[in-house]
Amino acid sequence: MPYEPIPNMLSKAKRTMSRLHKSIYEPVSALTVTAWVTKEPVPFEDRESGRRIRLQPGDQWGELWDCAWFHFEGVVPDEAKGRKVVLLIDVNGELCLVDGEGTPLQGLTNVTSEFDYTLGRPGKRVVDVSPAARGGEAIDLWGDAGCNDLFGRFHGGTLKEAVIAVCHEDIRRLYYDFEVLVDLAEQLPDTSARKAQICQSLYEASNLLSVIDAERAREAAGRLAAELAGRGGDPALTVSAIGHAHIDLAWLWPIRETIRKGARTFATALRNMEKYPDYLFGASQPQLYQWIKERHPKLYDQVKRRVKEGRWEPQGAMWVEPDTNLSGGEALVRQILYGKRFFRDEFGVDVRVLWLPDAFGYTASLPQLMKKSGVDYLVTQKLSWNVYNTHPHHSFHWEGLDGSRVLAHLPPEDTYNSPAAPRSLVKIERNYADKNVSKHALMLFGIGDGGGGPGEEHLERLARERNLAGLPPVVQEPSTAFFRKLEAEADRFPSFRGELYLERHQGTLTTQGRNKWYNRKMEKALRELEFAESLLWALGGEAYPRGELETVWKEVLLYQFHDILPGSSITRVYAESLERYEQLYGKVHGMIRDTYARLAALTGRSGEPVLFNSLPWDRKEWVRWNGEWHHVHVPAMGSRTLKEAAQPGDTRGLAAADGVLENELLAVRFDADGSIVSVVDKRTGREALKSGEKANVLRLYHDDGDAWDFPRDYREHPAGTMELRSMGYEVDGPRAIVRQEYAYGETRLTQNIVLTAGSPLIVFETEADWKESGKMLRVSFPTGIHTDHANCEIQFGYLKRPTTRNTMLEYARDEVCAHHYIDLSRPDYGVALLNDCKYGHSALGHILDLNLLRSPSYPDPEADRAVHRFTYALYPHEGDLVQAGVWRRGYELNVPLTLVEPQDPQDPPAAGKREPVQLVLVDHPNVMVEAVKKAEDSDHLIVRLYETAGAAARAKVRFGLPCVSVEETDLMENPLAVLRENGQEIELSFAPFEVKTIRADIRR
Repeated sequence: MPYEPIPNMLSKAKRTMSRLHKSIYEPVSALTVTAWVTKEPVPFEDRESGRRIRLQPGDQWGELWDCAWFHFEGVVPDEAKGRKVVLLIDVNGELCLVDGEGTPLQGLTNVTSEFDYTLGRPGKRVVDVSPAARGGEAIDLWGDAGCNDLFGRFHGGTLKEAVIAVCHEDIRRLYYDFEVLVDLAEQLPDTSARKAQICQSLYEASNLLSVIDAERAREAAGRLAAELAGRGGDPALTVSAIGHAHIDLAWLWPIRETIRKGARTFATALRNMEKYPDYLFGASQPQLYQWIKERHPKLYDQVKRRVKEGRWEPQGAMWVEPDTNLSGGEALVRQILYGKRFFRDEFGVDVRVLWLPDAFGYTASLPQLMKKSGVDYLVTQKLSWNVYNTHPHHSFHWEGLDGSRVLAHLPPEDTYNSPAAPRSLVKIERNYADKNVSKHALMLFGIGDGGGGPGEEHLERLARERNLAGLPPVVQEPSTAFFRKLEAEADRFPSFRGELYLERHQGTLTTQGRNKWYNRKMEKALRELEFAESLLWALGGEAYPRGELETVWKEVLLYQFHDILPGSSITRVYAESLERYEQLYGKVHGMIRDTYARLAALTGRSGEPVLFNSLPWDRKEWVRWNGEWHHVHVPAMGSRTLKEAAQPGDTRGLAAADGVLENELLAVRFDADGSIVSVVDKRTGREALKSGEKANVLRLYHDDGDAWDFPRDYREHPAGTMELRSMGYEVDGPRAIVRQEYAYGETRLTQNIVLTAGSPLIVFETEADWKESGKMLRVSFPTGIHTDHANCEIQFGYLKRPTTRNTMLEYARDEVCAHHYIDLSRPDYGVALLNDCKYGHSALGHILDLNLLRSPSYPDPEADRAVHRFTYALYPHEGDLVQAGVWRRGYELNVPLTLVEPQDPQDPPAAGKREPVQLVLVDHPNVMVEAVKKAEDSDHLIVRLYETAGAAARAKVRFGLPCVSVEETDLMENPLAVLRENGQEIELSFAPFEVKTIRADIRR
């Protein structure tokens, strides 16, 4: 009927398409299936070591996370002779077929999954046998299976299908003809002539297919050929497409399953490259490649050949795709350093794209670190998840904290799991916010997280869409090629300055507090160890343990992955990472003690207690040794014996009694409920708190969120406060202490609130046995400082964030990330809140608020129901945060002096006794030495410094040993300029928040 309405024609075409899909494969023989089931993966050599079972379709073989080696056997029947033969296998889990030596050959995934079906069908179940079978071919295949779906939540574990089938190729191709044209027609306006013509052709083709067979399929394909041959004119927008399989290194599955997901995905990509010559695939995260290299070297060699060929793109300049809010500054540097070096050494590729499609926001420190590492471009799509405000651009210059700029692109389809369908291309053109100034957009197609990346369906669609009338043309090419095109247009792009804040997932700043504690402690411990080892190496003591340090660093970087450190993984991930953290922490601290002990011996002080200071300023503090307190002075980046460091310490004015803690600087008064009602700064006579309001109140709120999110209106749902059970006072040497015990339900919390002689900090040493569910614990300090902005430390500097909620932008950013401190300052006075392992903060008006603990029940029902130890501190100060050196107080809280116990006297090394030195000295009060380490590829000392105040600075840097030369380098440690030859001192000019790296050739 030539005048059938378009909706009717489309409806008939969809029904025909469904019939075509069911007619592609014709089962001709069942496979014999045997499985050997184990709780954990076993290697190919041990594949028959598990519990052996014979399976028929419908039989259960495992529970969630079980593993099994499957053996599929059969014979191609004679009736299939001359026809295309395939296997159809679905074990209701993820399966990796292997060759005769156990090397991954092809990944298969269950058809039933929690994948978003609007993006396409997730299942991969087809295994090619022969394009023209002889008949009688033996099928003998092994496969390694995991009993889970793409997202780890599936509990089926039953064999669904295992058959030998004939593939009707004409019907298969016709199915994709229908699919592309139906989807295209649905995207076109009803008034479009193109839509009417496509629908008419689909209708006529459908009428030819009342019976589906090869002859009628060929005739129907002829009807559609003209529509598929339609070409567009000069394009206003071209889409660059690259195959992708985003793989979370842990999330709703343990790390061990990620390694298997990676093997399945890589193998599938390689097989599809053999079938589709235009196919380009990209994969990020060197950690994943490293696992494949170690576990499956032959598969890895195949990847290397495809990289060399130019069809496989190593993506992402970081070791993993980390959380960039929580990771420390030096950790982000190491992510790039180790990531880029891996791709350079393994593939000869210099990666210039930072690939972070799924991280939960992007620190303003990143552009500088990228530029100084030779990384010019950023890819992400996560800002499309914003709740209250739409990010204004898809292509833009991202300007960081220091003014560095990189070119950023957010794929306009807002996904990294594109189905590569006509609707994808139409959405890209419709949504692209910068199509007025750009003719290029990026599309990431495939199914991630173990889905094997792109499948047949993606590649068949793309083959028909290259230049199909009604759609923007699409070309498969690497992301680097896309960015070269984008860069040619970039002079017309706008700039966006500051952090790329994600208006979701603020709960990840707090969830899984023990992992965050270990992360902070490991970052600081590695800094300390590298300083100690550098000093020992520079003095000629011992070889620098570069390999051992790199191994520890890479494991710490792994746990900074954007679903591990943020707290958004399952219970097993944290059980395993906490166990490893404990081992790593013990190992690194053991190495610190041993290294400092060897330094003490090298400098002839092994029989005395020795204090080491790795911070670049002198420190006067109290330390305890052998039960006695000592007031000490330890030089910057140097050491002294306890006897040398001891100085008279004044404890006059120290008091702890009758609701008051007091030293010579502060007087703190407590209410009967344990809260603080007054903090008087004796130096100025100022009251640091808001009159009439209580501080350090431990408030609980109802929190029915998950690991990612808590209610934005949590303040409207208070659950109560911790109830004071006891409070006692004492003076312990230089410390005035109030000891408090609190309870709420079954939860117990104790605090030692400490004022130390000579210190302007009120320190809250806290232990919480947290047993709540669906609750959040916060502590707040209503300061006497009213200002429009809070100063929040981030990596290599600080951000000013609003304390007002005047706009939706401000409202959406109520919970923010800060590292060592958050501060409210006026030019004359301020109050800072410091911490040693917390990240979630809020600054509303005059109130500083710290998120201490949460207890969501998904995806880890045990999240944070445990004992936690953490410290925070209140720092009232004269002047603003720069004048008060708030950043230094934050470092001092996180980097204590190290006291090395006396060792048995040892003979000095063969080189003879060396005098102790201050390894690096900096004369500017706002310049921090963030890292001291040996160079990766040479016998140079690397020193990383940054400007902390957001102001220009000229600083003299002096080395404790003579230098043959001193050079400035980039973050990859490539030399940029010679600063000095034959001397110990240089002068550096810093722009605000600038990071500088120098390398010194020290005369050892």
